[in-house]
Amino acid sequence: MKLLITGAGGFLGRYVVDAALQGGHEVHAMVRPASHSIPDSWQGHSKITIVRADLRSAHGIAELLEGIDGVIHLAASKSGDLYEQFGGTVITTENLLNAMPEAGIDRLVVISSFSVYEYQQRWAWSKHDETSPLAIDPLMRDEYCQTKLIQEQLVLERAKAHDWQCVVLRPGVIYGRDNLWTARLGMQINKRWWMRTGTFASLPLSYVENCAEAVVRAAEYNGNPRQLILNVVDGKTPSQRAYLKVLQNKMTPRPHIIPIPWTVMRLLARLAWLTNRIFFNGTAKVPGLFVPSRLHARCKPLRYTNKKIVSTLGWKPRYSWQEGINRSLQNADKIK
Repeated sequence: MKLLITGAGGFLGRYVVDAALQGGHEVHAMVRPASHSIPDSWQGHSKITIVRADLRSAHGIAELLEGIDGVIHLAASKSGDLYEQFGGTVITTENLLNAMPEAGIDRLVVISSFSVYEYQQRWAWSKHDETSPLAIDPLMRDEYCQTKLIQEQLVLERAKAHDWQCVVLRPGVIYGRDNLWTARLGMQINKRWWMRTGTFASLPLSYVENCAEAVVRAAEYNGNPRQLILNVVDGKTPSQRAYLKVLQNKMTPRPHIIPIPWTVMRLLARLAWLTNRIFFNGTAKVPGLFVPSRLHARCKPLRYTNKKIVSTLGWKPRYSWQEGINRSLQNADKIK
């Protein structure tokens, strides 16, 4: 197939391009007009066409889709205020969806996130899968959760209306080179001191190369139902303590870890929320770990499964979490 991959220059995008090439596909790698994050190996590659475009503008998108068999939509905004993230995630997606019928494309993969799920109203240690409820009050969460929920709704409604072959993937924590830390561990106070929230809770990890292979498998999906939602989590995932211990041992100088039990952290967040509400009318800016809705979304202990994506796509994570860390650190003795 000839696949258009948006956000191809991003952290996940580069690996998806590689996985698509390994799968025998031709790639149109879309990056922003001013992007400098283009690997040297892409230049002159016989199966890679570099496409520079800004999806926030609807002009010319249909022409860029001509001759394409399927779209893998990775582009999104993960930082900035609501306006910026809405433009980089929702508007870009809507412009792409509007252009697809004109170009005759009926195959789409969209990357969503675990952020769309509800956490605060759920029991600790309950099973987390595709049937888990979505965020009940997105306004109590961050802008990323809000815009991802809107994006998903747009995609699924349009896919159903046009009967597209469409897969929405919700990865947990995608990690890899230069992306080994996750807020689900707690907080990096500085380089020497880390605060770990919880101990035995499982991290819903997906090593970036494993995740990229899942994305390409989703693009190749031809089954029924034609619209799917799948979580992406590797097989055996480590606890917070096990994962953080490995990272700690790779650091020079070795950081100190301050362990705070989940129950204690939950009480601290509740106290911070009440203080903010009573004395500052809820206007004070506090770290995410001290906002109850965000703390639960990041650190609540749950049980994860990849049963559905394995059975539906035949995807099996190639690398264990230990191998993922080792591969992320290749050509570098220590994390700096």
